[in-house]
Amino acid sequence: MADDRTAVSKGDWLLAAALIVAGLVTSGLSLAEIKARDTQQLAQATPPLQGSPAPVDSNAPAEAKPGGTRPTTPAPEPARPDQEAQKEGAKPALPPAPAEKVAPPMKGK
Repeated sequence: MADDRTAVSKGDWLLAAALIVAGLVTSGLSLAEIKARDTQQLAQATPPLQGSPAPVDSNAPAEAKPGGTRPTTPAPEPARPDQEAQKEGAKPALPPAPAEKVAPPMKGK
């Protein structure tokens, strides 16, 4: 009885051999196609981009100078306007700070 279970029939060997041969043929054909494509394929680069000349503009920004201030347009506004501006109707951009975050003003050196 043990011989019947472990015995492999001739048909099973033929099927296994056929599957191996089919896999080898498929691999060989794929490699041949890849090799044929590589010899014909060339890399194509895009041409360099041509930049347009800078337009002459009368509204040119101020020339940067080392240590100078940077011009801003429009001028920045404070987050909390002074008391006079608040009386005129300006609203602060930030809500008032909580009491635990308020500290006495720093003294200059």
